[in-house]
Amino acid sequence: MSNLPKIAWIGLGIMGSPMAENLIKAGYPVTGFTLESDKLERLAAAGGTAAGSIAEAVADADIVITMVPASPQVEAIAYGPDGILENARPHTLLIDMSSITPQTSIDLAQAAAAKSIRVLDAPVSGGEAGALEAVLSIMVGGDQADFDAARPLLETLGKTIVRCGPHGSGQTVKAANQLIVAVNIQACAEAVVFLEKSGVDLTAALDVLAGGLAGSTVLARKKDNFTNRDFRPGFRIDLHHKDMGIVTDAARTVGAALPVGTVVAGLVASLRAQGDGGLDHSALLRGVERLSGHPTGH
Repeated sequence: MSNLPKIAWIGLGIMGSPMAENLIKAGYPVTGFTLESDKLERLAAAGGTAAGSIAEAVADADIVITMVPASPQVEAIAYGPDGILENARPHTLLIDMSSITPQTSIDLAQAAAAKSIRVLDAPVSGGEAGALEAVLSIMVGGDQADFDAARPLLETLGKTIVRCGPHGSGQTVKAANQLIVAVNIQACAEAVVFLEKSGVDLTAALDVLAGGLAGSTVLARKKDNFTNRDFRPGFRIDLHHKDMGIVTDAARTVGAALPVGTVVAGLVASLRAQGDGGLDHSALLRGVERLSGHPTGH
């Protein structure tokens, strides 16, 4: 398997750790760097190599993959004397799988080109479960040749892999994804509170709803979160708040109205302001419960 490209993985959080481990299982040599030492220990235990810095991680890599929370973190790891662009070899392929603003991806690709480093923006959807099961949806922006080169690796991480256009396009599609997911979770949360206040068996109701037009991946993935009030983070409200900022700002720039999305963005912000930012985005249920006048997490 030594003919597989050498991977540097930067950012080993809820999504990054299982994704990197799926590459290791597929035979890729993976060297990782992240700020938390326990995550580096987890990578080493899975068969990867822990690096002491970004520069050390990327020095011999053929492909660098980044998975960090937002645009400021991408810029922090990419730029500067200790960053990826100064320390990766020419012709390295940099695949940023973070969810950031489209403009950040465009700017990164331009800066990398000056160093002869190729870039793809490749944000993902599917949450922690999708990362663990390697069934993520991956939306990619960048050149077709670079996408073709990356496809075998991306197929190890996800099930639906689509090039959406030039640099930044993957991020634009991810922003639309986050809009749809947030509105869908909010609708499901409202239905849950309505059903419970009506005295209906929630599990039975959600089972039958899942089989009809109201069924969705969101309902399938989050049904147990709702019924068990289990809000351990698969995808944190803090990050969805960031993403709703990206989509509302990008939509304003292009002149697209988001009447429902804007309301849900406000509800996500409200939940975060009430101290629930570290919970899973299915905790939008808590906001509906508060508005409906009964205790959260009962």
